[in-house]
Amino acid sequence: MEPITVELEGTLQPDGSLLLDRKPDLPPGRVRVILRSQVTAEQRFWDTMNAIWEGQKARGHVPRSREEVDAALEAERQGWEEHQQTLEQIQDESRKR
Repeated sequence: MEPITVELEGTLQPDGSLLLDRKPDLPPGRVRVILRSQVTAEQRFWDTMNAIWEGQKARGHVPRSREEVDAALEAERQGWEEHQQTLEQIQDESRKR
């Protein structure tokens, strides 16, 4: 005899119990339960980010201001610009020889 299969959704409670969205249409008796999380990768990402941010907040971390980030980016760009100019100067000198 082929087993009856019913697929339901529900919520796993913190205590490990399962709250089904509806009553299964099966006779009483033993069943096999297979659980598959429906949490998306995006939800896991934001859960992880929120945990990181909460941890930082608890440790007293103060994020950089917009101005500080912009200043750091500008300094980085300036450093690369100077590097590029140095490389071009070296190339010009080598061409002259």
